This record gives sequence, structure tokens and C-alpha cells, in this order.
Amino acid sequence: MQPRTNYLLGVDFGSDSVRCLVVDAADGSELASAVVAYPRWAERLYCDPAHNRYRQHPLDYVESLEASVRQALAACGRDVADAVCGISFDTTASTPALTDAKGTPLALLPEFAEEPDAMFVLWKDHTALAEADEINDLAKKWEVDYTRYSGGTYSCEWVWAKMLHCLRHSPRLLPAAYSWVEHCDWISALLVGDTTPETIARSRCVAGHKAMWHASWGGLPAPEFLEAVDPLLGLFRGHLYSDTVTGDACVGRLCGEWAARLGLKPGIAVGVGAIDCHVGAVGAGIVPGTLVKVMGTSTCDIVVGTYEEVGSRTVHGICGQVDGSVLPGYIGFEAGQAAFGDLYAWFRRVMAWPLRQIAKSDPQLEERILGELTAEAERLPLTAEDPVALDWHNGRRTPDADPRVRGALDGLTLATSAPAIYKTLVEATVFGSRAINERMLEEGVPIDNILAIGGIARKSPFVMQTMADVIGVPIRVADSDQACALGAAMFAAVAAGLYGSVQEAQQAMCPGFSDEYLPDMERHAIYDRLYDRYLKLGGRR
Repeated sequence: MQPRTNYLLGVDFGSDSVRCLVVDAADGSELASAVVAYPRWAERLYCDPAHNRYRQHPLDYVESLEASVRQALAACGRDVADAVCGISFDTTASTPALTDAKGTPLALLPEFAEEPDAMFVLWKDHTALAEADEINDLAKKWEVDYTRYSGGTYSCEWVWAKMLHCLRHSPRLLPAAYSWVEHCDWISALLVGDTTPETIARSRCVAGHKAMWHASWGGLPAPEFLEAVDPLLGLFRGHLYSDTVTGDACVGRLCGEWAARLGLKPGIAVGVGAIDCHVGAVGAGIVPGTLVKVMGTSTCDIVVGTYEEVGSRTVHGICGQVDGSVLPGYIGFEAGQAAFGDLYAWFRRVMAWPLRQIAKSDPQLEERILGELTAEAERLPLTAEDPVALDWHNGRRTPDADPRVRGALDGLTLATSAPAIYKTLVEATVFGSRAINERMLEEGVPIDNILAIGGIARKSPFVMQTMADVIGVPIRVADSDQACALGAAMFAAVAAGLYGSVQEAQQAMCPGFSDEYLPDMERHAIYDRLYDRYLKLGGRR
């Protein structure tokens, strides 16, 4: 049997591991996949959670990419490598690293191999609080407010704050530092064989949402602005970019070295990388008017709007709006929550603490505890006098970013049980989701329906039904456990010339829906009152 000629690879770099998905471009069917954990990250090397420092070594990405692609191809059960015609990626963001003049992340240089500030700074790293404050303070005084299309606030999770923090914190890096690169841009550049900072393709998605890139001011913020924040940022003058490309672009061809390492033929199309949640929204089938909720340890909320609907308005308090960041030809909007599933995991660990010694020999113990909490929480009555919590244990991403705020529980009594607290935490995360939806609608972004993807959307009917009841609208769940990798494969299909647009690829390759949660309007009325208490507790009413 002759191998087919329409296979694609979608590669999803998550927080803990990388997943490679082998996809048939004709209908989006998934032939095989492989997941490989980052070995150094699994050992929690280079991280300091007490100080919100989360770093990943570039070798984790390189080694895990190679292993996952080879394992996925081997799992197909037949030789499909010669039939793969395109590969594309998604990554977390903002996850940048300092580079030298060749575009090599500094941690790959022997002298900096163990230096955390020379590594990729993971999206959830919050060490750059002071730097973000300085950027925001100056932006409000500058003749151009470069935060205008970033929701009005620049986050400590984003590239300029992170790179400035690394330079300040580790001055020994200064002689070698020349530029910076986002994870998604570095991977695609690596595979085409040229990582030169001034010439590599830069993803509009990550540039617009994380680096304040915007066409109206000629690209990135003016060097004069950045150097006014700190002269150290002058190091990057002339070493970055002004142009960006949308996710459907072919940025080059797979070079011989990486073809050999991955077990692929050289010369296949390499797509530009983009942010995982944006790519996942494409994989789920996003269209104008659909809000896609990417629900995992944190959440991302993605919407696209037409120029006619959105006009020139800017949405305050979100993570940004960028022309073409999701679908080319549309404005992409991003919001999200800094902790969602992480909040449930935190409470699970709290409950398991007395049994921590047993848990060392029983890795499923914490999961069973969460299952028991969920089963009992589902049986609890709902009243307007129930406890209320704030979901800000990892700060607030949106609406109105503030990484310094903290979580809270209000209304506890001596009769409050552990399942009741868990129920309250679930409701808090869903109230946070509702606040995002309402901000979008208040600012004129059309939202006609909600679609969910991610581990929680697929695995927790309790959370999903609570969300439908709180928001008061039906919520559909995409029928894929790998929407991000599937979205990357769709972009690869366009980059390889198999489809003329991302929309054509979606029509052929989207997976459909597995579940739909309909709101109970009686419970919605009670949740309206609890939501009002949530807003008051957070100082919003």
C-alpha cells in the first residue's frame, strides 16, 4: 500500500510536556499522538515557587520535541513519515528567553547552562512585578499609550517585563545578551535552520498580545520609550523586528539537520508558531461571535470579531486585541484567569496534607479525594446564603490585571464542610469567567455562543454545568482532547498549501462537539445573587 500524501504534524508545547499529533488533512482524523514530559521541568529544576519563579531549559523543548515526533510517527503503525507535508506549533506565552547574536538562547551556552535567567521564562512566572509597574507608569505618561491594545495594562507575565528583570537580576548575562525570542518563534526558526534575530519570522499572535506590537505605531514600542523605562532595554535596539506574520504563514522549509532528528523528509512546510489557546480556538472551530474557553490549570478566553463589528474601539482590562492573532482577517481578543484548575488542585493538596506520607506510595490518592469532593458537592443544595470565594490565588489576569490580589473565602460557619468549600471554589472560578464575558459584552465585542476545550471541559461535568448555570447560556464542548495540536495541524495544512485559508481547513478538519450543557434558569437566578456578592467581595460593586 502506497503511503498517502496528506499527513500533518501539529505540535503542542504545554506547561509540563509536548504533544505531537499526526493528522489526516482530508478530514482532521487523528492517526496517533505522543506526549513527552520535559525532563528537567519534571524534577522542578530552576524553579522557586515561593518567589513565583518558573523557568524551563531550552533543552527540555528540543529533546522532548524530537522524542514526541518520533514516538507519534512510530505509533501510526505504518510508514507515514514520507507522507508528512507540513508541521506547525503552539506554545505557552509569554515564554521568552534572552539570546546571543546568533539567536541561541543563552542557557545553551556552556557558561550559562545552569543560570535560570538565561532560560525560557514560563508564562506563569511573576518575578517581573516591579518591571511591569514601571512600564505601565511610563505608558500612561508617554505621548503614545503602548498598552492601549493590551487592555490598558502591561502584565508581569509578558516579554518586556521579563527580559528587563533577567538583565537586572543577572548582569553577568549582559555581555552575551543581544536579543530575545519567544518560545514559539524559536522553535519554527530552529527547524528551518536559521535563528538570526533580525530575520526570523515573528508570530503576530505573540507579538501583539505580549510585546505591544501594533501596526499603527510601526511595530514594537519605540526604542526611546523602552530605554526610558530602563537604558538596559537599549541593548535590543536594532536587534528585533517590525514585521510579523499570521498563523497561516509558511516560514520556511524543514532543514536537513532537523529532518534527520525528527525522522521526516527535508523540505516540508514549517508553519509559524502561535499561542496555545489561540491555536486551540482555531482547532475547536472558532468563528466570529463564538467565545472559546480553553480550560485547564488556568483559562484563556478567545473571541474573534470583524472590523465592521468592532471598529476602532479598544476593550479595557483584557489581555489584548490583535489583528489576525487568531484568524487572519479578523480581530482576535484574549482574556483569561490566572488560576482555574490550579485552584482545585491547591484545595486537593490541602485536603491531602495529613495523608502526605501515604500519598507518596499512592499517587492516585489526591485524585480520589477530588472525586469524593466533587460527588458530594454536586449533592449540596444551592442557596443565596452559601459561602462565596475570590478566585485570585494566583493573582487576577482579567478583567483588569492585578497579580498582587489574593484569593479569599467569605461566609464560612462551623457547619461549612470540605465539599461546601470545594463547591464555593468552583463557583468562584466560574464567577471569574462570567466577569470576563460581561466585560467583553459591555465593551461591544459580540458573543453569541460559548465553546469550551481543554481537560476540565472534557472531564468535569460538575464544573461545566455550574458554568452554564452561572452564565445562563448553553455551553458546547469540542469533541477533541487535543484541540491545540489539531489547530496547529490546521495551520500546517494552510502553510503546506493544502487549503487556501484557515477557514477552509477548519471546515474540513474540525471535530464537532461531544457535549452540551444547558443552563438551569432557577439556579441561574440564585447564582445572580451569589455573583453580586462575589463582585462586592472583590471591590467591584
